[in-house]
Amino acid sequence: MACEPNIRDVQAPVTICGDIHGQIEDLLEIFQIGGKCPDVNYLFMGDYVDRGEHSVETISLLVALKVRYKERVTILRGNHESRTLTVVYGFYDECIRKYRTPKVWRCFTDLFDYFPLAGLVDESVLCLHGGLSPHISTLDQARSLYRFQEVSEDNGMFDLLWSDPDEKLHYWGENSRGEGVQSFGKTVSETFNYRNGLTLISR
Repeated sequence: MACEPNIRDVQAPVTICGDIHGQIEDLLEIFQIGGKCPDVNYLFMGDYVDRGEHSVETISLLVALKVRYKERVTILRGNHESRTLTVVYGFYDECIRKYRTPKVWRCFTDLFDYFPLAGLVDESVLCLHGGLSPHISTLDQARSLYRFQEVSEDNGMFDLLWSDPDEKLHYWGENSRGEGVQSFGKTVSETFNYRNGLTLISR
């Protein structure tokens, strides 16, 4: 995944999937309903670990599928693919419980740094976990970010993984998630789409 760009080009048809959060049964159900790899292209938009009881199995399966069918599976980074959140929300504890060492957790969290930040379907649909950033007005700016690091609030990568749309806003505003997290409105989305030749943002 290190050789993949920040924004990975994806061809339709593709099945786009949201948060899994350690629910391996839900992931298997997705494959049962949507079709198995490599018969179907899949794009996963992050948050594979934490909260559920089977984060290790969930992320292991997705990474195995990515290694086996690298052109058919896209795995994006979510805000929970970070060292800080996985310590708080369960993935670290799960790794300790199952392996009695933090080494497995370290291997996975190091791997998370390599996950792309977004997918671009047929050059018109931008897929990402979070949303837009006041620091990023073009796709080329997102492509130029240095992503091989822990997520921090001091760059646009944080917004791509954390920000949320708010139908009450036109521009930028505060977010209920907490300090540093942006909310963006309709005008921001429309301007970004027009400037970058997009028809839709999927998150």
